[in-house]
Amino acid sequence: MRLYLTALKPTDSVSDGFLPAARALGCDVTVLTDRPEQYAASGAETIACDVRDARAVIDVIAHHHPPAAVFSNSDHIQAETALAAAYFGLPGKDWRACVAAKNKALTRRRLAEAGVETVRSLRLAPGQAVPGAGDAPLPAVVKPSQGVASEDVVLVRDARELAEAVRAIRARRPGETLVAEEYLDGPLHTLETLGDGRAVRVLGGFRTTLGPLPYFVEERLDWAPPPAADHVLRALEALGAGFGACHTEYVMTADGPRIIEVNYRVIGDHCDFLLADLLGVPLFEQILAVHLGLGLPADAGGPAAGHGTALSLVAERSGTVTRTPPAVEPSPGDRVRLWHRPLRAPGDRVEHSNTNRDYLGIVRAIGPDRASVDRAVDAFTTADPWVVA
Repeated sequence: MRLYLTALKPTDSVSDGFLPAARALGCDVTVLTDRPEQYAASGAETIACDVRDARAVIDVIAHHHPPAAVFSNSDHIQAETALAAAYFGLPGKDWRACVAAKNKALTRRRLAEAGVETVRSLRLAPGQAVPGAGDAPLPAVVKPSQGVASEDVVLVRDARELAEAVRAIRARRPGETLVAEEYLDGPLHTLETLGDGRAVRVLGGFRTTLGPLPYFVEERLDWAPPPAADHVLRALEALGAGFGACHTEYVMTADGPRIIEVNYRVIGDHCDFLLADLLGVPLFEQILAVHLGLGLPADAGGPAAGHGTALSLVAERSGTVTRTPPAVEPSPGDRVRLWHRPLRAPGDRVEHSNTNRDYLGIVRAIGPDRASVDRAVDAFTTADPWVVA
């Protein structure tokens, strides 16, 4: 039983999550990637491939071992991977849903056409004139239509700021389409789901804390009951996103819930590991099992026991990392289980960007209640802080 995993740069989700899960399921794994040298230590067979081209992925697989599943956890190549899975008649996502979820302008269009929700939004093609105050949904959030990691996402208050933001982003991203959509004010939440094409199961959700505006850097996620699961499920149905893992972000505005974006893969930044530990389930195995045609598990775990938090430790300025707290794993019997995953090393240069690229490390913790988790996280970050000089 061979699993083909398409990938770009290595991630902890793949290295520490999906690859061990595939082996636990008895799969032989072949990684298809455009950077095979970065997977030399993965223990998996690796083949160089232009994974951004579905035709190349299909060609490599067709001339290698017969596939049992073709899977990716990358934001950027979901549609290509879905097309390859469909070519071989394997379970997988609808490529059209992958395209609609990835492209924020298409997401808005599909949700409005389905009557799920309407958010004022403008698509700005390369070279298109920036609209004036009377035609723009101000205040607005400007962002790349297919961006990730809060990169080049900024709040603008008036037509001047809108024009300046579009000009600056286009200088960094020539040829990319942007969107400018109305600023959605309110608490930010996530909904985590897993589907097999017939049913979609809600796994839970997080309440997201952002850094200071006008940027949108996710600094902390806390386990919380999802306040608008039905609305999100309607949105996913309208997009056709009902297979595999999905991580959806939405805002509870004064007018009701509104989708921010649909990420058609499992939640990242170590919250996937937090989710698995909170639910007490082999989450990565369950996701792969769906792609192998085994369906949803009979038991996806009960309600989370206690509270869970993921805290991203963010560089506040450019500089060189001079001090790093060690990696931490919980000990047996700990009342609060706490992990720290350093993302930088001493001597690393940090260029402050107001994006998720500013993360220095991630702390995740699980305890009986929020108060105990907060105390443990505060004690760790105070006792051994990161230093960027």
